[in-house]
Order: sequence, then C-alpha cells, then structure tokens
Amino acid sequence: MSVQTEKESAALVFLYRTVPGRALLKLLIGRGLSQAAGRFLSSPLSKPLIDPFVRKNGIALGDYTGSPYACFNDFFCRPIRPGKRPLPDDPADLMAPCDGLLSAYRITEGTVLPVKQSRYTVSELLGLDMAARRFHDGVCLVFRLCVDNYHRYCYVDDGQKGPNVFLPGVLHTVRPIALESVPVFVRNCREYTLMETAHFGSVAQVEVGALLVGRIDNRQGAGPMRRGEEKGRFLYGGSTVVLLLEKDRVRVNDALFEATARGIETPVLMGQVLGHALSPAD
Repeated sequence: MSVQTEKESAALVFLYRTVPGRALLKLLIGRGLSQAAGRFLSSPLSKPLIDPFVRKNGIALGDYTGSPYACFNDFFCRPIRPGKRPLPDDPADLMAPCDGLLSAYRITEGTVLPVKQSRYTVSELLGLDMAARRFHDGVCLVFRLCVDNYHRYCYVDDGQKGPNVFLPGVLHTVRPIALESVPVFVRNCREYTLMETAHFGSVAQVEVGALLVGRIDNRQGAGPMRRGEEKGRFLYGGSTVVLLLEKDRVRVNDALFEATARGIETPVLMGQVLGHALSPAD
C-alpha cells in the first residue's frame, strides 16, 4: 500500500504561521469569499481555467465523462467512466467512499487526537448530536480530497440513512498546516448523515467544506441507500470526508493506523478495501 506526504506552499505557511498572515486569514475563511468564488467557477467565464488546471495536475481526462464542460465546476466534479471505481465483491468489505489521502484514528472516550494535530470530539464534529455516543472507542477515517481527485463520494453499504444535517461554520483549508493549529473539522462548514448499515452497524459520514469550496451537494434526503450509489459531490476546492465507525464492528487494516501514526497519509480510491465487518464471534 503506497503512502504520500505533501509539502505546504509558501502561501499557506505565511497565512498560518505569521502574524500578518493570520490577520489576512480571518478575511479569507469567511463563507462570503468562497461563495463568490463558487459563483464565478460556475459561470462560463471560468472555462479558460480548465486546460491549465488539467496540465498542472496531470489529470487523465480520458477516465471521465461530461466533456465539453460548460464551466470550471462542471469539470471539477466531472463524472467518472463506468468501471473506473469498481466495488469489492464481498459486501462485508469496508470500502473507501471516495478518492483521497486517508488517515485512520482510534476514538478514545469520544475524542479523536490526530498525531501532531488538533484534538476534537465526535460530539463536536456532529454538532453535539446525542448520536455521537455510538462512536465512543470506535474508529475515525479521514479522507482528504486534493484538487486532482475525483470529487464525488458514495455510500459504503446498503441500509437506511437519516437526513443530511448542515452545520454552518468557516472555511479553513484542510491541508495539514491548518490541522496542526486549528480544530478544522469542528470549525468548518460541514454536513453529516447518520446511517444504519447492513454490515457495519451505525455509521456517520461527514462532508467537510474547505477554503474556496462552493458547495457540499448531497443528492438524497432520508431513506434507503445502496452500496456504491453516489451520495454527493464537492464543488471546487480541497475538501474532506470523515467516516465514523462503531466499536467492534469493523476490523480496519492495521497498516492504515501505522501509517497515520508516522504522520503519513495513504492514497486510496473509491471502492478500495479498507477493512472487513466483524461477526459476533470475532
């Protein structure tokens, strides 16, 4: 399993590690700037940005459909061709709900404490929802989507889902430099869904907005869900999907925890196997 680290840009170092940068940051993380950027990126005026972005990030457009794109956001959340993100054959395999860089944490008494990063509680992440108790001593999987990733996400199992609950906030970047000093996942705008699954018990999926993300676009409200069915998409910007799992319901691959403990994020693709459901005998 491959692993990856990223160097932070000089601009982010300035914003998060200098006094004048932090003063400017207060203006940038407001939702108004991201909403204005989102309106521009959803307009035909943004089309000239597509080709340079593709070249800079080495995106294989042959893997996707929808071209020609009417605007940058149409390109950014482009659909992927059938067969490019196959599902595992065994429905008891826990799969990644999206592409991204994965970090895996064990939840201790309701608290997630990333290595060298800010701590936060599951209760804070879900807006003090009483359902947070279900995930005490469980597992937290954090998928950080980069700008070159496929920006749609799916359901990890069959089952029933609750409503999508939106929690307003600001819009920090989700790059590690911000996570080191700010509890980003409980400060940023986010939307969560509680799900009762066929194989993994109660699961919560949280979509976290980030700097210049125009919108978290979830497709369905409460009701039935199907494994691999598209749950939603992010418009422009880096963003994050957080998956919360109950204690003793899934055996997550140890290599993922070990990489995270070393400060390394593991690249994964939607549909990639991350673990397996535990039976009562286990």
